[in-house]
Formats: sequence, structure tokens, C-alpha cells
Amino acid sequence: MRLRSGIYIVPTHRWYIERTVWLIAGLALLAATALAALVQPLWALSIVVVGLASITVALTGFCVVGNLLRLAGFTPMLGATDPPSADLYFMQTDSWYLERRIYLAVGINISIASVLSVVHSPWWLLFTGFVGVAMVWFAGTGFCIMANGLYWLGAEPRLRPDREPALPVAPGTSQYPAV
Repeated sequence: MRLRSGIYIVPTHRWYIERTVWLIAGLALLAATALAALVQPLWALSIVVVGLASITVALTGFCVVGNLLRLAGFTPMLGATDPPSADLYFMQTDSWYLERRIYLAVGINISIASVLSVVHSPWWLLFTGFVGVAMVWFAGTGFCIMANGLYWLGAEPRLRPDREPALPVAPGTSQYPAV
């Protein structure tokens, strides 16, 4: 990887699957953090669920929320071109591109912080809350602190504002063949 400069911002011209997943995951993370801080500390274990889902997406490409969004009519920008089943959404896992690294890093970090909030100090919930706000901000504006850090370190992004996915999808159609 080579160091680079500039600002990396994901496309925000439409609500595609991955962008909407970041919004939903950020809101779920904020809700779980608030419940853990204000109601019962064991709610932090639901943060682990969000973290494990994020790690699963990074490692396998399969996303439960992404599949529900696909059924609701959302189209992907990082969808695999040859998924094992044409009925399911899988994020591309052919290389460790920037956005895939974000899923992995976020999942690991919030999982560790939530366990630390239960066994060590509830102050760790500040970190999970920060990550939740950052995810919602990322979905809304396309800007992410972690994405830019990885970008500056040379990680290659797949989502770029100046281009559509590798296989453009015509409006009103699905990238998946009819079954």
C-alpha cells in the first residue's frame, strides 16, 4: 500500500444496500449503547451482536440486513457478481478493499468495547456510542474518519463518488437474474 492524500467520501446520490446497512447498524448500535448505559449494563451484549454481524459480513459477504433491503428493492454497490445463490445478497469478498476492512475493524472494536463495558467500566460505552454516531454520519454524509485513515494508508476503495458499481444496474431492474 502506498500513502495518499485527499478526502475519501462514499457516494451519497442514492440509498444503496451498503449505505443503508451503515445507517441501520449505527442506529442499532446507538440504541444498544443507550440501553446499556441507562437501563441495564447487559444490553451491551446486543452491541456484540451488531459487532459479530459486521465481522460476518467482512469475512463471508453475507448480510442479513442487506438481504432484507434487497427484498425491499434496494440495489447493492458492493454486491458480488457471482453469488452462490442468485436470491441472496453477498458483498464482494474477492479482496480486502477499504469498505470491507471497515466492516471488520468496526465489528472487532465494538465487540471488544462492549465486553469491556460489562467487565471493566461502563465508560467504554462512550466508544461504542461514538462509533454509532460515526456510522450514522457516514451513511448520511459519505464521510468516515476510519475510512479516511485507511484511505490515507493506501487501502483501495471500491465505492467512489465518480463511478457506479462494476456492473451498473438499470433503474427499475435487479442485478440478480429472475428465478
